Amino acid sequence: MYRMITFCLAALLAAGSAQAAEKLRMGIDGSHPPFNNVDASGQVVGFDADLGAALCAKMKVECEIVTTPSDQLLPALTDNQFDFVMSSMSITPERKEIADFTDPYYINRLQFVAPDASDVTNDPATLMGKHVGAQHDTLSSAWLEANASQVADVQLFEDQDQLYNALATGQIDAVLTDKYATYEWLRTDAGKGFSLKGDPVENSDQIGMAVRLNDPLRARLNLALKDVIADGTFKRLNDKYFPFSIR
Repeated sequence: MYRMITFCLAALLAAGSAQAAEKLRMGIDGSHPPFNNVDASGQVVGFDADLGAALCAKMKVECEIVTTPSDQLLPALTDNQFDFVMSSMSITPERKEIADFTDPYYINRLQFVAPDASDVTNDPATLMGKHVGAQHDTLSSAWLEANASQVADVQLFEDQDQLYNALATGQIDAVLTDKYATYEWLRTDAGKGFSLKGDPVENSDQIGMAVRLNDPLRARLNLALKDVIADGTFKRLNDKYFPFSIR
C-alpha cells in the first residue's frame, strides 16, 4: 500500500510538473510600434507582446517570443517554428486557407499619410503620378496594387521603419498604412509635418491571432481573450498605448 501511494504521488507530481512546464511560442514581427517593436535592450515590447503575455498567463503557460518578418510569419507557423502568431495580423480569406484565426482582438483602419499640404485622399484619382508606399504583404499593399497601381508608382517596403523613412525623406509622396500604428509615428519628430489624409480606405480590418489549421489552441486563445476583456486587462493595455479604444 505504501509503495502504491508513493507511486501515485510521484505520478501526480510528474503530471503537475509537466503541466506547469507547458510553453508556447508566439511569432511577432517586431517592427510595428506601438503594437510590437524591439527596444534598445533587444526586448520585444508593445501592445501585442503585452496582450500575448496576458493571454498566456490566463492559460497558465509560459510564453516565448520568436521574431519573424511579417511576410514569413505564416510559413514559419506552418513549419512549427512557433505555436501562434500574435502580430496584428489581418484576417483575410487567403490567409484562412493556410491558418485558423481566433476571434478578432481589435479592428484596424487603413488610411493614407502624407505631408500636411498634400492633396492625397482616399480617392485613387488623387494618387495620379505620385509615388506611394506600403509595407510588403499587408492589406495596405494589396489595396494599393488593386486600386492605385494603374495611376501611381507603388513601392513596397520590408517593414514600417523603412516605409516611414521613405516618406520622411521624400522618396515617396504618401503611404497607406494602419491608422493606429501611424498615430504613434505622427507623435515623433520624424512625423512632424505629416498627417492622416481623407477617410480610411478600410474601416473593418479584423485583426486576430493565427494558429495552425485545426489546432485546438485556437479555442484556448479565444477563451483567454474573453477573460482578459471581461476582467479589464484588455482595457488597461489599450489605455497604456492609446487615448482611444481600438476595439
